Amino acid sequence: MPERPDRHPSPSAAKRTGWRRPSSPATPPPASPQTAASSPDPANHRSVIDSAVYRDGRRIASPTTLADTFRRLREEPDGMAWIGLHRPTEPELHSLAAEFNLHELAVEDALEAHQRPKLERYGDTLFVVLRAARYLDAQEEVEFGELHVFVGPDFLITVRHGGAPDLSTVRHRMEETPELLSLGPEAALYAILDAVVDGYAPVVEGVQNDIDEIETEVFRGDPAVSRRIYELSREMVEFQRATRPLVGMLHGLMAGFAKYGTDEELQRYLRDVADHVTHTSERVDGFRQALTEILTVNATLVSQQQNAEMRALAEAGFEQNEEIKKISSWAAILFAPTLVGTIYGMNFEDMPELKWAGGYPFAILLMAVVCVSLYVIFKKRDWL
Repeated sequence: MPERPDRHPSPSAAKRTGWRRPSSPATPPPASPQTAASSPDPANHRSVIDSAVYRDGRRIASPTTLADTFRRLREEPDGMAWIGLHRPTEPELHSLAAEFNLHELAVEDALEAHQRPKLERYGDTLFVVLRAARYLDAQEEVEFGELHVFVGPDFLITVRHGGAPDLSTVRHRMEETPELLSLGPEAALYAILDAVVDGYAPVVEGVQNDIDEIETEVFRGDPAVSRRIYELSREMVEFQRATRPLVGMLHGLMAGFAKYGTDEELQRYLRDVADHVTHTSERVDGFRQALTEILTVNATLVSQQQNAEMRALAEAGFEQNEEIKKISSWAAILFAPTLVGTIYGMNFEDMPELKWAGGYPFAILLMAVVCVSLYVIFKKRDWL
């Protein structure tokens, strides 16, 4: 393991980074009542989830405040501090920056969530942003969390925004393997990376199950499936943004193995994490492609269904028109004799042809001729 640098940077280093780590706890100036009332006390704030000091991979102290952690770490030249925070306040992060010489840009990023996954190096400090994910079975949704990690020669600070990941499990597993934790903060960083990447596996399985269900719903003609495809596609965009940058980040860490003298065990550990990330990223890319194809198929099926419905309506309209033609034709045929009979059925004394002996046969013949003529005409036009 490389030799640890002096815990107290030189004035030039302090000026370069913007933060200066004091050699002893600084006495803060007396605060006005207004300032004291408005500024929370970092030591008493509950954002500190767990804080511990380790020596040779074993926990030797569990300070309850940041100030106690700083003091205890100063008493252990060969110790390592692991501080876990959840949504810390600005004064807390500024106290950490002053103690561990953190760069102000990294501190500013850690205060704000919604950062993209990245890896940046500020002198001896490594700043890593990770996007964790977990699958919610009840809601069938993917929930994303954000984790910021500061890694220095003798400290590791985690700043968590959101519910995932559960770093207490990571800490407990590392404490059960002190020979791995004794390799330093880098070992804890790789364990965190492994936990974040392993957390992607249930998400991948849950999404795969959702896609299988969506395919069934698409071919079943479920009208609500389009919305489900859209929502899952948006989640896959977020998932892709969380996983794809990790591939480059881990390859960047592996490229620095020789330069920073990374332990061989950690090298194997990181390569395994990189393999899992690559596999997950490829699965996510496949999910996005599959959802795009499913959406296209669904649009095609919906279009075919609409065309079938329009064709059915057109056929129904055509059949209705044919029935109307038949009804209209027979109505016209029956209207002719009805008209003649109605005229000659009027009770008037002075009407032509009333005294004509051939009037009745002529009326009957006229009715028959008109009806037959109309029938022939309508038959030729396929109305009957």
